Amino acid sequence: MIDRGTVRSIIPIVVAMACGLALPTAAAAQDEAPPRGPRPTVSRSAPPSPNATVNLINLLVKQGVLDEAQAAALVKQADEEAYVARQAAREAATKAEGAKTTADTALEATSPKGTKRVTYVPEVVKKQIREDLRREVMAQAKTEGWAAPGKFPEWVSRIRFMGDLRVRYEGDFFPKGNDPYTAVNYNAINTGSPYNTSNTGTGAVLWPTYNVDQDRDRARLRARLGMEADLFDGFTAGLRIATGDTNAPVSFNQTLGGSGGNFSKYAIWLDRAFINYRPWDDLSFYAGRFDNPFFHPTDLVYHRDLGFDGIAAKARYEIAPGITPFFVAGVFPLYNTDFNVGNGIDYSTGTVGKFPSHDKWMVGAQTGSDFRMTPEIDLKLGVAYYDFMNVRGQLSSPCFVYTSSDLCDTDLTRPSFAQKGNTYMALRNIVPVYVNNVLGPQYQYFGLASAFRDVVLSGRLDFGHFHPVHVVLDGEYVQNVAWDRADIAAKVNANPIWASGAVAPCPSGQSGCNQVYEGGNVGWLMRMTVGYKQLKEFGDWNFHVGYKYLESDAVIDAFADSDFGLGGTNLKGYFVGANLALGQNVWASARWMSANQVAGAPYAVDIIQVDLNARF
Repeated sequence: MIDRGTVRSIIPIVVAMACGLALPTAAAAQDEAPPRGPRPTVSRSAPPSPNATVNLINLLVKQGVLDEAQAAALVKQADEEAYVARQAAREAATKAEGAKTTADTALEATSPKGTKRVTYVPEVVKKQIREDLRREVMAQAKTEGWAAPGKFPEWVSRIRFMGDLRVRYEGDFFPKGNDPYTAVNYNAINTGSPYNTSNTGTGAVLWPTYNVDQDRDRARLRARLGMEADLFDGFTAGLRIATGDTNAPVSFNQTLGGSGGNFSKYAIWLDRAFINYRPWDDLSFYAGRFDNPFFHPTDLVYHRDLGFDGIAAKARYEIAPGITPFFVAGVFPLYNTDFNVGNGIDYSTGTVGKFPSHDKWMVGAQTGSDFRMTPEIDLKLGVAYYDFMNVRGQLSSPCFVYTSSDLCDTDLTRPSFAQKGNTYMALRNIVPVYVNNVLGPQYQYFGLASAFRDVVLSGRLDFGHFHPVHVVLDGEYVQNVAWDRADIAAKVNANPIWASGAVAPCPSGQSGCNQVYEGGNVGWLMRMTVGYKQLKEFGDWNFHVGYKYLESDAVIDAFADSDFGLGGTNLKGYFVGANLALGQNVWASARWMSANQVAGAPYAVDIIQVDLNARF
């Protein structure tokens, strides 16, 4: 018999059935089979049934917990609910089978026979799949000649364009007292027809001279456009074109209103054209026409924009933390004789033939080191040696000159370009010819009286304690070790009618006096700059102040700064300037330069320059 405690534990189950709630899983599982034969009945005398639920209810009837009517109602309700559950299960199974069939059909459509399915793909396999797809698509695009909209060809990504533009106002102001008679423009003579020195009897004012007493105002323009292209395996190539009044090496300035005026168009010159090979970050080779490869913190020896023709190599290597030695060397042609140089007469043999070539070269080498003394202090020092070969003028063999087109055998030793300041000598040993006791024409060219082998010390000290404001000290010293005072003085005295910038002038501009050579062979420059090293944003600024001293024959005047003293050597004086960023890549600048002669006839000029600059 079942005690009342057991009955009480079963009552909730029966009540749940009576209220339409689901029975425990085990009981429900036993009722899943469809009913067979007559439905079970409930009675006190009923025999045991194969249905556990019916047996449980019969036991409750026998115990008096339920009467027969209640038990029959419960059995009926349980039987009906079990039937409904079985029907729902059959419908769900049918729908699931249909969904499986649909999924299998879709899978078969997307994955034909032989396709393997994996639930996990390693990252390396994914990467390989992407690379294979990329190559396949790129090959198809190349074959069919199509690309995505806005997509540029591959070569475009290897080319970089850059340029700058400067608009300048320049005022040149000459004080009283400059001597116009000794400012001989040897460049005008040497690049044109030779000058007839027999005209000097009528006055030295007939010589071509530089302006030294008339103030001038000029608007000037400089524009440059360059391109660099990556080639392969460390090779790059570069080109740049630029403006300029002439093809002079030291200035890209185009005077507005010049070149004929009346809004005439201006010339464009090829300024850079080179190939660079850089096998490692710290080793570079250059060939062609390129930027100055040497460390030159100032314009004392070379103008800042001077380009170098030839070949050069640059190397650097950090031997210890903060210590990086460097080395630069190169060979540079300064002048190459015309292949079909003119005919001349050898008066010793009476034969006519081509003149020999007279090529000019510069060989240079520099070594030094960067010293990162602290994170805020950077020091760079260098020492260089520049040997200018065949640049000194040579006296010709005796030659007869009847017209300005006649040639002598050392005419090619004259400079192909010059500014002013170097000491000059007459090149032609002209045989005097008299007609009716009157001396015939004396057409003359002029060459450099000194040889040039320069030793240059260069340095830069950068204090960055107040970054982004820096204090930078730049300095250079040069000495021409090939200079010979006695030799130059002898050449000057051999042609006393020709005064040089470093020769004491004749009294009152007279010619033919016993002139004294006062030139020298050294030069130095010091400059301090305070402010931002780079002008990137509006309000960035810097200013500088410095002093320059450059004797007549310390360097070749053709390559020196073209602004200070209006260019050349035999100059000393101070300069100040400032720069202010007006925005990204646009800035304004102003500079004042006051220059005087070092030796010789009085000469002075003050220059102001106000610039608007842009780069891109």
